[in-house]
Amino acid sequence: MTVPKEMPEKWARAQAPPSWSRKKPSWGTEEERRARANDREYNEKFQYASNCIKTSKYNILTFLPVNLFEQFQEVANTYFLFLLILQLIPQISSLSWFTTIVPLVLVLTITAVKDATDDYFRHKSDNQVNNRQSQVLINGILQQEQWMNVCVGDIIKLENNQFVAADLLLLSSSEPHGLCYIETAELDGETNMKVRQAIPVTSELGDISKLAKFDGEVICEPPNNKLDKFSGTLYWKENKFPLSNQNMLLRGCVLRNTEWCFGLVIFAGPDTKLMQNSGRTKFKRTSIDRLMNTLVLWIFGFLVCMGVILAIGNAIWEHEVGTRFQVYLPWDEAVDSAFFSGFLSFWSYIIILNTVVPISLYVSVEVIRLGHSYFINWDKKMFCMKKRTPAEARTTTLNEELGQVEYIFSDKTGTLTQNIMVFNKCSINGRSYGDVFDVLGHKAELGERPEPVDFSFNPLADKKFLFWDPSLLEAVKIGDPHTHEFFRLLSLCHTVMSEEKNEGELYYKAQSPDEGALVTAARNFGFVFRSRTPKTITVHEMGTAITYQLLAILDFNNIRKRMSVIVRNPEGKIRLYCKGADTILLDRLHHSTQELLNTTMDHLNEYAGEGLRTLVLAYKDLDEEYYEEWAERRLQASLAQDSREDRLASIYEEVENDMMLLGATAIEDKLQQGVPETIALLTLANIKIWVLTGDKQETAVNIGYSCKMLTDDMTEVFIVTGHTVLEVREELRKAREKMMDSSRSVGNGFTYQEKLSSSKLTSVLEAVAGEYALVINGHSLAHALEADMELEFLETACACKAVICCRVTPLQKAQVVELVKKYKKAVTLAIGDGANDVSMIKTAHIGVGISGQEGIQAVLASDYSFSQFKFLQRLLLVHGRWSYLRMCKFLCYFFYKNFAFTMVHFWFGFFCGFSAQTVYDQYFITLYNIVYTSLPVLAMGVFDQDVPEQRSMEYPKLYEPGQLNLLFNKREFFICIAQGIYTSVLMFFIPYGVFADATRDDGTQLADYQSFAVTVATSLVIVVSVQIGLDTGYWTAINHFFIWGSLAVYFAILFAMHSNGLFDMFPNQFRFVGNAQNTLAQPTVWLTIVLTTVVCIMPVVAFRFLRLNLKPDLSDTVRYTQLVRKKQKAQHRCMRRVGRTGSRRSGYAFSHQEGFGELIMSGKNMRLSSLALSSFTTRSSSSWIESLRRKKSDSASSPSGGADKPLKG
Repeated sequence: MTVPKEMPEKWARAQAPPSWSRKKPSWGTEEERRARANDREYNEKFQYASNCIKTSKYNILTFLPVNLFEQFQEVANTYFLFLLILQLIPQISSLSWFTTIVPLVLVLTITAVKDATDDYFRHKSDNQVNNRQSQVLINGILQQEQWMNVCVGDIIKLENNQFVAADLLLLSSSEPHGLCYIETAELDGETNMKVRQAIPVTSELGDISKLAKFDGEVICEPPNNKLDKFSGTLYWKENKFPLSNQNMLLRGCVLRNTEWCFGLVIFAGPDTKLMQNSGRTKFKRTSIDRLMNTLVLWIFGFLVCMGVILAIGNAIWEHEVGTRFQVYLPWDEAVDSAFFSGFLSFWSYIIILNTVVPISLYVSVEVIRLGHSYFINWDKKMFCMKKRTPAEARTTTLNEELGQVEYIFSDKTGTLTQNIMVFNKCSINGRSYGDVFDVLGHKAELGERPEPVDFSFNPLADKKFLFWDPSLLEAVKIGDPHTHEFFRLLSLCHTVMSEEKNEGELYYKAQSPDEGALVTAARNFGFVFRSRTPKTITVHEMGTAITYQLLAILDFNNIRKRMSVIVRNPEGKIRLYCKGADTILLDRLHHSTQELLNTTMDHLNEYAGEGLRTLVLAYKDLDEEYYEEWAERRLQASLAQDSREDRLASIYEEVENDMMLLGATAIEDKLQQGVPETIALLTLANIKIWVLTGDKQETAVNIGYSCKMLTDDMTEVFIVTGHTVLEVREELRKAREKMMDSSRSVGNGFTYQEKLSSSKLTSVLEAVAGEYALVINGHSLAHALEADMELEFLETACACKAVICCRVTPLQKAQVVELVKKYKKAVTLAIGDGANDVSMIKTAHIGVGISGQEGIQAVLASDYSFSQFKFLQRLLLVHGRWSYLRMCKFLCYFFYKNFAFTMVHFWFGFFCGFSAQTVYDQYFITLYNIVYTSLPVLAMGVFDQDVPEQRSMEYPKLYEPGQLNLLFNKREFFICIAQGIYTSVLMFFIPYGVFADATRDDGTQLADYQSFAVTVATSLVIVVSVQIGLDTGYWTAINHFFIWGSLAVYFAILFAMHSNGLFDMFPNQFRFVGNAQNTLAQPTVWLTIVLTTVVCIMPVVAFRFLRLNLKPDLSDTVRYTQLVRKKQKAQHRCMRRVGRTGSRRSGYAFSHQEGFGELIMSGKNMRLSSLALSSFTTRSSSSWIESLRRKKSDSASSPSGGADKPLKG
C-alpha cells in the first residue's frame, strides 16, 4: 500500500500552536520514557499522549464565545464595546446605538470570519492527518488502524513513500543490515535523503511472527524538541543496547527507496519531536505600532479633558441659566441637580467625541499592510527565474519597519555567497595544486587558462567537474603515495550516500555542499566512492574495486568541528582518517610533522586570502589491540544513561591525537550575483552591515573585500583576536584610541581625554573622521559579549562602517543582534539561509530568509523570504521606504480628518448649553469614517509614491528619513492635530457667523439646525477631499475614482436621506424631507462652503509652497531633477543631438581595484544632472537630515552610565 503525499503537517501548524488536551503521567513531569513492545496494558499505566493531534482552536459550540473573548482582549475592541454600553443608557446617550455597533459588528464579523476560515482549514488538516491509515501489529496480525489510534509501544509497518506516523525506533527493514532511507523535508527543510539503521540485534526481525514475540523495553529521554539528538537504551533478552538518533524515524519524515520497514512507537502525537517544535513564534511589533499605542492613550486623555471641560460648562449653565427654564425644559427624572447633570453630560460627550479614534483606523491599517505585502509577493523584479521562486511577505505586520532599518546582520555562506561549492585547490605533502602558470611563470587568470584537465581516463568521472592544474592528475597517475592517500581519505571520510540509477551513473546525496564537492573531486581523480553498507565502504581506486571495513564513524558537530572514520583495509590494517577545521586539527598533529605543518599553514593562509573555504586532512594508524580496547570503552560510553555525549566526546578526543598531516583542501564558494552592488547601495543609504559567519577570519575578510564591505581606502581595519578578557579589552581600547587620534588630527577641536570623559562617548565615536572596519574572532567575541565588556564592544563596533564576526556560533549570532537591539534605538534586520541562522532571524526586528542550498529552515522562521541577497536592496529601498511613507501619510491624514470632524462638536457645545447635542446628523456620523472618507485614504495608503522606484534605487539617501523616524512622530502628530483643530474652528465659526444674519432667496431666515448641519457636513467632506488631493503624490485611476466617487456617494446619500421615499417608509427616522435640497439650493450656502474650503486649505498650500522653495527635502530635489532631465531630453530631441548628457546608472560595475569603494568614500551619492546641481548649489538638500542625525546622536545617553540607559544612534 502506498499513501500519496498529502498536506504536510507543517502547514497544519502554520496558523496556531498545538493546543492538545494532553494527559501527563500521574507522578508529574515525565523524567524518562518507558515503552515495552507489544504490551499496551503495560504502557497505558503511564498515560502517555495518544497519537491524535489537534491544532484547531475552536469547535461549533466554543467558536462564538472563545473568539469574542479573544477579540475583546484587544484594547480597542473593549473600548468601543464600553462606548456601546454607554450609548444604551438613555440618560447619557446623545447618539443612536447603531453609530457604534455598526462599525464594531463589522470589524468583529470580518475578524471572526477570517478566524473561522483559518480554523476550518486546521480542522480539515487535523482530520486528514489523524485519519491516515497505518499497519499496526496487534495480537500477531497486521491490522489497518487510523493514525489517531496508534499507541506508544505499538509496532508499525511502513512502506515506501509513506509518512512516518509517530517517532519510531527502527527495528528492521527490507534493505540489508537494517538500513532505510528517509526524506526529512518537513523537519529541517532538507530534501536530500538520509540513512537510518536498525541496531544489529533487531535487524533480523523482518518476520511478523518474530516481531509478535518481541518484548524489548526501551528506556529513553522524555519528550523534547531536539531533532538531531536521541539517547536511550533497549533492554531485551537480559542485554542492553545503546540507541541514538541514527536508529530513529521521526514523525513527518517520508520513507524513500525502501520497500518496507518496521518500527516501535516511542513518542506519539504531541510528544513527537515534530509537534514539540511547533511552539508559538514571538510576535513582532513595529515602532509605529508602539508609538500608536502611546498616542491613543494621549488622545483618550485629551478626550477626557474635553469631556471634563464641557461637563463643567454644563453644570455651570444649568445652575446659572437652565434652572430658569424648568417649565419649558425640565430636567430628566433622574437628574436632581446641576452637578449630576454635568456628570451625565460628561459621559454623553465621551460618546460624541470618541470618533477622534475610530475603530476604522485599525481596520484600515491592516488593509494597507495587506496591500503592501501583496506588492512584495507580486514584484516580478524579485522573482528568481532560475529557481522559480518569488519573494514572499510571510507577515503583514512589519512592512513599514522595512523602511527604517539601520543595521543588517548577514550570514556569509549561502547568503552573500552561492553555497555551491567547487573543489578549487589543495595542498598535498607540502605542494600546492590548483594554480596554472604561463610560460613566464606568472599565475594565469581564469580567462587566460588553457583547457581544463581531461578526465576521460576515468569512465565514472563527473563531467561537470572542472580542474585546471594537470600536475595533480599526473601525480595520481604516477602513483604518488601521498596523493593517493589524500584522495583515499576524501573517498572514505564522509557520510555521503551513493545512488546508481544506471550503470556508471552515480548520484551523490550529501548533507552539505562542501562534503559533496570533496567526494566528487576524489571521484574524478580516480578514487570513486561507489557504495556503502553499515559496516563497509566500497571505493574504486584507479579502476580497482576495494571494500573497506567501516569500524567507526566519529561524526562532525559544531563543537568538534571535525569528523573521522576508522576503517580496516583488505590487508587488515586499521587506520583513522580525519578532516576538520585547521584551528582544531593542527593542535592534534604529531610533532614530527612540524616542518610540513609550516608549509601547509602558508598554503592555508594563501587559500583563505583568496576567499576559499579550507579543511585540513590527517590520518593515524591504529594497532589491533589498542583499537579493541578503545572500541570497548566507546561501547560503554554509548550505553551511559547520563552525559552520554560528553563521554563519547572524551573517547573521540583520545583517539584523534598524534595524527599525521596529509594536506589541506580549498573549496570556492562564489559570491552571489549583485552582492557588491547591493552592499554599496545599502551603505549609501546609511545602513550598517555586519557579517556574522562561522568561516575562518582570512576567508571572511577576503569575502568582505570582494563584496566591497571592506575597501583599500578605509582608514584602518581593526582585527581583534585576543584569547583572554584582558587582551580583548586592550585591543578594543586601542581601536577606540586610534579612531579618536585620527579624528583629533583633522582638527575637530576635542582631545581624546575630553571625549573619553564625556557622557556622549558613543555619539562622539560615531562622528569620528575616517572610515573603519572591525573584524573579531569567535573566541574574542565570547569575551566581548560578557556583561562587563559588551558596551565597550558595542561602542567600538558602532563607530565602524563594517563589522565582520568570524567563527561565531548560532547562539553568538543571536547575542550580537540582541546587544544592538538592547542599547541602540535602531531597527535591526537579520538575513540568512540555514538552520544556524534561525535564532538570529527570530531575534532581530525583521528576519529575512534566503531560500538557498541549506533547506528552508531559515525561510520558515523568517518574516520575509526570497532567493537572492541582491533583492534585499529592492525590499528595503523600494518596498520598505514606500510602505513607511504610505503608512505615515495615512496616519497623519487620518488623525487630521477625524479631529477636524470631531472638534466641531466641542465648539458647538458652547452654543447649545453644553447639552451634548450633535452638529451632524447621526447617519452622517455613522457613515463618515466607513463610507465618505475611508476609500480615498486607503488608496493613498496603498498606492502613494513620492518618487518612482528607479529614483528610490538611484538616490539611496532618500531612505534616511525612515531611519530618523521623521515622517510620523510625536511632533508630526501634534502638527496634524493642530491642523485638524484649526480646520474644525473654521468649519464651525464661518458657517455660524454667516448663518447669524443670512436669509434665503424668499427672505426667510436661513439659520436653522438642519440647514447648519448640512452646510458644515458638506464643507467638511469637501475640505478633507481637497486635502487628500494635496497629500496624494502619485495619482492613479483608483485614487481619482475613490476621491470623486466618495464625494458623489456623499451627495447621493444626503439627498436620499432627505427624500420623500425614505420618509414614507420610515417617517420616524427621516423627518426632514427636502432639507438638503432646499439648503444646497441657496447661493449663500455654496459661498459659505467655498469660503470655508479656501480658508482651510490656503494656509496648507502656502506653507508647502514656501517649504518647497526655501527648504526642500531630498524627495523634492529628486522630483525637480526628474523634471529637469525631462526638459533636457526634450531640448536635445529638438536640437537633434546624439548621445547622453548625464549618467543615470542605477546599477554598478563590479571591480576589485576600482569602483564602489571610491564612490562611497567620496560621498557622491546624489548623481544629479548638471542643471539640477547648479540650481541647488546654494541649497543643502540633505543638510536637514544630517543636522537631525547629529541632533539625535547628541541626545544619546552614555552607555557607560548603566545598562538600563539605551544608546541612541
